[in-house]
Amino acid sequence: MTLVAASPRAARAAPRIAGGTGLERGAIRAIGVATARTDYRGRPALQATALENVPGPDRLVLLNTPAFGDGVIEGWISGAPTATASATARGFVGVAFRVEDETRLEAIYLRPTNGRADDQLRRNHAVQYVSHPDHPWERLRAETPGKYETYVDLESGRWTHVRIVVAGSQARLHVDGAEQPTLIVGDLKHGAEAKGAVALWIGPDTLAHFSGVRVRGTDAARAIKEAAA
Repeated sequence: MTLVAASPRAARAAPRIAGGTGLERGAIRAIGVATARTDYRGRPALQATALENVPGPDRLVLLNTPAFGDGVIEGWISGAPTATASATARGFVGVAFRVEDETRLEAIYLRPTNGRADDQLRRNHAVQYVSHPDHPWERLRAETPGKYETYVDLESGRWTHVRIVVAGSQARLHVDGAEQPTLIVGDLKHGAEAKGAVALWIGPDTLAHFSGVRVRGTDAARAIKEAAA
């Protein structure tokens, strides 16, 4: 199922859907996010801007997909700090899955401004896994430093292709078509049997864009096979 269609140049990654981004067909509703259809760097896209004073930790655009347990989520994402962002803003952008009641979720996201920072430690925090509500990034970094985050080359505002393969208690992130995963999470905190919605995810002080987003549910065995392919 394609939810936010890509441009003709990206047709091999995500077939185009009539009506631009497919937002009308693909989105349920936004939480803590202002959305608009636009063209961004050569692709029809869904623009998502973080709202201020959001009560929970997550800003989401929930997608109209069947309950997702195992499968593949892929698409083009871009994040950058807003014009009024604080100095700690990173342009946080990613994907949440197995979302339950909008408060329980697993997510993998990027910090684009960290990708080419001069400080190596900051570079090492370019990709992050979180599991809300009990395992935010602060807890994971404090208790198991380096296990749930890593480096990948990123640029603020640039399109980045992400592919997340979820199978049981494991998730693998592939970036920009790489065969080898950038991040492997072997112990998804909500367990192997969890199911829920898929959502576009952004952090505070972020202007994000999404294009060519596709969600395909599979059984766990097939997802594991795809992860190894």
